[in-house]
Amino acid sequence: MTRLRIVRGTFCANMEVMKRASIEPGLLHIFRIFVGIRLLLILIGLRLQALVPAQRARLYLFILLVEAAILLIYLSWSWLRVQLGRAYLPIAIIVASGSPIFEQAIAMVLRHEKILQGDSATGGVWGLVILLLVPLIIVSWQYNLRVVIAYIAGTAIFELMFTVPTAVRIDIDVTVVIGVVFVRSLLFLLIGSIIVRLMSAQREQREALAEANVELARHATTIEQLATSRERNRLARELHDTLAHTLSGLAVQLEAIISIWEEDPQAIEEMLDQSLKTTREGLHEARRAIQALRASPLEDLGLSLALRNLAESTAERADLTLDLLLPDRLDNLNSDLEQGIYRIAEQTVANVVQHANATHLTVRLTSENKCLKLNISDDGCGFDPGNVEREGHYGLQGMRERAKMIGGDLEIQSQPGGGTTIQLIVEEAYDSRLDLR
Repeated sequence: MTRLRIVRGTFCANMEVMKRASIEPGLLHIFRIFVGIRLLLILIGLRLQALVPAQRARLYLFILLVEAAILLIYLSWSWLRVQLGRAYLPIAIIVASGSPIFEQAIAMVLRHEKILQGDSATGGVWGLVILLLVPLIIVSWQYNLRVVIAYIAGTAIFELMFTVPTAVRIDIDVTVVIGVVFVRSLLFLLIGSIIVRLMSAQREQREALAEANVELARHATTIEQLATSRERNRLARELHDTLAHTLSGLAVQLEAIISIWEEDPQAIEEMLDQSLKTTREGLHEARRAIQALRASPLEDLGLSLALRNLAESTAERADLTLDLLLPDRLDNLNSDLEQGIYRIAEQTVANVVQHANATHLTVRLTSENKCLKLNISDDGCGFDPGNVEREGHYGLQGMRERAKMIGGDLEIQSQPGGGTTIQLIVEEAYDSRLDLR
């Protein structure tokens, strides 16, 4: 639960920071491309001096070149982004939008004086559509509709402050200039509102995905806690079955020895020998259970050898005849899939020893294409699977849940007096990416 709280707290904090200060992914990259293209076009204009023979025109293009180069350096300097924080992007947008407006006012004069080619009345104003379109996209991409409207209104007012006095000075119809600015502002409002709506939908999807990841982390934490709890319960039962039975039998034997202490020395000696044997067996079982708790056979041996050791040690301990069929090695298996298969096999053979009263044990693991099949059967007393599961036996329920988590199907075939067969089938085993731990 502590880890889950940390995950949720981190998610909420990150989302809050993103809403306040972060720049949308890919935005700066597009911004730099736009400024770089503009810089390239200005360089081409300077190169083609035949088209701009006048000194004032070359000076004008040189000013544009310096402004674009400074803006490109600004957008590429990550140190400035860290230092300026939230003000970093607005400064770039203001420069990218304000400079062309000021420069177009100068261009109107140069066109009027025939130094630059084009219609001096509307050429410069319509040229701003292209130069201001990318900053508009950047604003719509990063901010909401109110900011977009403020941007459109601000650029329109700023442009009129420069172009209207310039138009009056060079005898250009002011109404034409105002009309062009008005039409362009309406067009920008339409484009900006569409982009804002698209970006809002994308942000909602990102937030939903992030929340789903938190839920997935919570679910994974719950599964991990559940698996740990069941593993502890299994080891507790195993220790209880070994130590409790051993100590109980030892206590009964010692009480019998006390009761006949002076009557039958020969019987006392035999009972002491039996007690010593029981104690050693109990000690051996306790060590085996503790070793299983401390070590992971899969990490040391791999799935195939770990299953072999499990089956052989179980058969030796329970005096069972063993039929074993395992591949020499299994490569490219997901570690979590190996863990799931091994734990199911471990629980199954433990059930055989504790409940089946069997004489023969069969363990087989086969691999065909991408399918793994684990088959464990015995010739014991058997049971009714329906009755056992209705009574809430957690061993079988845990095995089914483990099989489901690794993408497998678990089949239990048994009947009273007819033995038991447990079969696990995992399709696409070598492509599994599930996490049990």
